[in-house]
Amino acid sequence: MKLIPFIVENAPQIAKFRHDIHAHPELAFEEHRTAGIIADMLEGWDIEVQRNVGKTGLVGILHGRDGGANGKAIGLRADMDALAMPEQNEFAHASTEKTKMHGCGHDGHSAMLLSAAQYLASHRNFDGTVYFIFQPAEEVGLGALAMIEDGLFTRYPMESVYGMHNWPGLRAGSFSVTPGPMMASASIFDIAIQGKGGHAAMPHLAIDPIPIAAQIVLAFQQIISRGIRPLDSAVISVTSVKSGQAFNVIPQDCHLRGTVRTFSDATLGYIQEKMERIAERIASGFDATIDFNFKCLLPPTVNDPEETALVEEVLADLVGADNVTRQEPTMGGEDFAFMLREKPGVFCFISNGEGNHRSPQAGLGPCELHNSSYDFNDELIPVGASYFAKLVARKLGST
Repeated sequence: MKLIPFIVENAPQIAKFRHDIHAHPELAFEEHRTAGIIADMLEGWDIEVQRNVGKTGLVGILHGRDGGANGKAIGLRADMDALAMPEQNEFAHASTEKTKMHGCGHDGHSAMLLSAAQYLASHRNFDGTVYFIFQPAEEVGLGALAMIEDGLFTRYPMESVYGMHNWPGLRAGSFSVTPGPMMASASIFDIAIQGKGGHAAMPHLAIDPIPIAAQIVLAFQQIISRGIRPLDSAVISVTSVKSGQAFNVIPQDCHLRGTVRTFSDATLGYIQEKMERIAERIASGFDATIDFNFKCLLPPTVNDPEETALVEEVLADLVGADNVTRQEPTMGGEDFAFMLREKPGVFCFISNGEGNHRSPQAGLGPCELHNSSYDFNDELIPVGASYFAKLVARKLGST
């Protein structure tokens, strides 16, 4: 690996920051303490900071050796929020909050970006401007949109934007990325089927919503198997069916809830239209009615092909081409997608390892995202920070 010596030397200091915010996790739009610590550190390195961008987000502004005169600028983004879940780890930096935990590594993401900011502020071996974007509320899918609506790309004009997420399971320090769709859109649906309640022994006097719901669920699967082009990936998952309480009562209604994942807006639009039509026609065929609600929470995360090619070159130079792989797109969602809709850029994965970095006081479960035994791998701090710094050098020039 061609890590930057300054970053490696200062990584222990940044790791202490990560341990501190890991021990004091904050949920979406509550990241006041976390954002305050980050802002103080940035300002201590003579980086201008704009606070409360998108509620609890902040933007660090660093001009290069030309004072930003050439007008070129890029954005580097990290998320800050934790998850509403308990932590089973017992090491020294475990969460002090019973129902909050950094179970997705956002503490590590912030640490990597902070480390890159420290190096770039000390050396300024570039022209133009770097914007350090510390985003709130990724876990609820609203933080990126909140920052954009608060003028992220108008107040801080940038040509491109880049993000990174840790990914457990592969050798620590390796990267994966792909041009085009990287992560799926995330939509939710809630379908209320209104029938007619009655005695379970006299179903002919009722309109039973449960068999209607069953037919709707089965019909939804044919949208994927027979309506979607085999080369276009999509998922419809009905994750909740709620109806009735008594063994001898036909309920009046039944609720279906679930999620839809796709890699394109066109596929999503087709699925939404077909789901509503199928639900309405099956229900009406049995004299029931429906209330159909569908909402897209996140668009797909789509990497710009040209920017991806550049990122792959930067990563190959950093960790070796054998440690840079093409990522198979995942059906998970990521709100960095909103930023990539506004500006070309790249979202990549940095491997978090297989959990061997954890101390004996770690929990018994696997070191997977959103798991109570998860912990970010501090060995990644200089790796991710060096990537960000070398990316700035490639985009904005260095000597």
